[in-house]
Amino acid sequence: MTELFGIPIQAFLGQLLLGLVNGSFYAVLSLGLAVIFGLLNIINFAHGALYMLGAVVAWMGLQYLGLNYWVMLILAPIIVGVFGIIVERLLLKHLYKLDHLYGLLLTFGLTLLIEGFFRSLFGVSGQPYSTPKLLQGGVNLGFMYLPIYRAWVIVASLVVCFATWLIIEKTRLGALLRAGTENPKLVEAFGVNVPLVVTLTFGFGVGLAGFAGVLAAPILQVSPLMGQNLIIVVFAVVVIGGMGSIMGSIVTGLGLGIIEGFTKVFWPEASTTVVFMIMVIVLLMRPAGLFGKEK
Repeated sequence: MTELFGIPIQAFLGQLLLGLVNGSFYAVLSLGLAVIFGLLNIINFAHGALYMLGAVVAWMGLQYLGLNYWVMLILAPIIVGVFGIIVERLLLKHLYKLDHLYGLLLTFGLTLLIEGFFRSLFGVSGQPYSTPKLLQGGVNLGFMYLPIYRAWVIVASLVVCFATWLIIEKTRLGALLRAGTENPKLVEAFGVNVPLVVTLTFGFGVGLAGFAGVLAAPILQVSPLMGQNLIIVVFAVVVIGGMGSIMGSIVTGLGLGIIEGFTKVFWPEASTTVVFMIMVIVLLMRPAGLFGKEK
């Protein structure tokens, strides 16, 4: 059996695949956080609960309405995004001129409410969500067996991440978003409805969390608590990449997912803490993050 660094090649590549899958989730979720913080200056601690909400909405759509995975992959992020818009209009808009801590406390409380509501309905046990028929099975690559659905998760996440980056960084719409948050009075003078832009941006950011939740549903069991542990890692990813950096979130999310996967092979005891070790090192050397701008 062929080995790489003393590890069977199948095990090595299997962990690489697992790292890419986890990294894909980290990238999409941290991208949503980066969009919200970078453009709106809000630390959204409810992102993990909104990720869970996307998965639960997809499960409920299938269970009660018979709506399949492909319909819910589009519909669930929209529903989560609309929920985010309602939250922004009713609650968050009153906190923009206050310290970041107020937004953090509000979204933390929102997390408890969302998780508590669904826990009272379904309990804490996970609900299975079947993989769509088109993506079932796998492909034998000779050196490993590649599950089709996991390959789909990686591709779909990368497409969404880089499409978001292109829109925000390379289009007129993205320039309008950035200008509206940096100098809203000037942009309003040109007839742009800045509050509407802010609201839609927040809705898009949380919609990305809902999209990640739908992607995760066939891999993980759908549970009201599925976002609790993940969101802590995602915040670490955002800090390492640079708060508000779109490309930093994408690259760092994928990279840390791969590092975490390899750590499980070479140093299993550190696999749950390696992301936080890297965060400490990065903050000591570059407090603004790898891709963040030093003030």
